[in-house]
Amino acid sequence: MPVDEKRPWTQNRRFEFIEWKLFWEGALNRSDLEDTFEISTPQASVDLRRYRELAGGNIEYDATNRSFRPTPDIKLSFLKASADRLLLQLRAFLSGALPRREVWFRDIPAIGITPDIVRHVDADCLRMVLEAIRKRHCVEVRYQSLTNSRVRQIAPHALAFDGYRWHVRAWACDRGDFRDFVLTRIDQIRPGPPADFDPAEDVEWSNTIKLDLRPHPGLTEEQSLAIQRDYALDGGRREIEVRLSMAFYFIKRMNLDLTDLPPARAQISLHNLAEVQEAINSAKAEARRRVLERTSR
Repeated sequence: MPVDEKRPWTQNRRFEFIEWKLFWEGALNRSDLEDTFEISTPQASVDLRRYRELAGGNIEYDATNRSFRPTPDIKLSFLKASADRLLLQLRAFLSGALPRREVWFRDIPAIGITPDIVRHVDADCLRMVLEAIRKRHCVEVRYQSLTNSRVRQIAPHALAFDGYRWHVRAWACDRGDFRDFVLTRIDQIRPGPPADFDPAEDVEWSNTIKLDLRPHPGLTEEQSLAIQRDYALDGGRREIEVRLSMAFYFIKRMNLDLTDLPPARAQISLHNLAEVQEAINSAKAEARRRVLERTSR
């Protein structure tokens, strides 16, 4: 039973909620609809009756507990069940990025997460970066690198997340190449002039490569099987496609460049590390060639 695009979005959303409660919590009360969507009791009754007309095989009434329960062979039509999405929502809730009303559990299960030691990106800074991307303009920033703090003019064209920090991918006007700038290291920003660059010249950004991940060769057979389950290594390997400009961060985050780590600590290895490094170098060289060709016309 596909979602009816002609039906009001709000009702489709409530039908999704019904299936969410049935699938993830195994129970649904009429008051759940009333409280979550701030609708009247008659409207909640209409929604439940209409849902039962459309998907009666999914839901049954439990008179003992005075609630609705899922049938054993429930077939979802309005909800795309995703464990990854649910766990991401719970993580966002615990970090304060998602309000309680967006997490549909009646009682949130006990959860613990390790804290992220990150600094929040300034909203005004991000707003100006996004505007510069839209208009293809420069911004003048005071940027704190690991070696100094100075004013730089950059021309943003994309945003990138390395797993820990947000970067702006930009043309560095003073260096004449494409670089990543950590957003939280920008402490001053102001609009600049129209930018003279072509994002298509950022070959590292536009080109991708597949990382060939495998269990570390030094692991025992039992350890290798555990790691294959952890990282979903089908047949002992997994290929992950990533932008060349982001490959460096993934390799560093997963310690794939540290070949002297103990096998149990490393867990996985990058089988085509040399190929990746060669592709990155080639992309940098191609970008320089394209920039030189454009500027020399």
